[in-house]
Amino acid sequence: MPYRICKTFEVESGHMLSKSDSFCSFPHGHTRRVEMVLEADQLDGNQMVCDYRAVKLLMKEYLDSFDHSICVNTQDPNFGELRKLFGERIIPFEDRDPSTEVMARTIYDEASRRLAAAQADSDFKFKLQAGLRLARVRVWETSSSWAEYGE
Repeated sequence: MPYRICKTFEVESGHMLSKSDSFCSFPHGHTRRVEMVLEADQLDGNQMVCDYRAVKLLMKEYLDSFDHSICVNTQDPNFGELRKLFGERIIPFEDRDPSTEVMARTIYDEASRRLAAAQADSDFKFKLQAGLRLARVRVWETSSSWAEYGE
């Protein structure tokens, strides 16, 4: 069984689910909690999976881009107008609704990419062991509802 750590972030973000036949098709927001679980078969030289500060350095800027933004399907008929009005605060999701499940996968993919780049970068502030990997990302939509993705 591998060692695991979890780093949690909170972000205030909204979304619109254009394919929904409920109130979720209207712009609405959530206080989202994003949990990132990393694992390794052995501990590093500091007896850690990795330093929590490394995870924060890798992901804070990216996750901050979701703060006070609205995630919108690019096929939503209002997407163009919303982007014109609110610019970068409208986050495009290409041809798919930004459900919590889709957001978990999107964050997982970006975190995996950033982790691999940091492991290969000898100038990265923290030494990340070769066996370190992202196990899963869980995104809480409400205090009682979450979705997660992991490979």
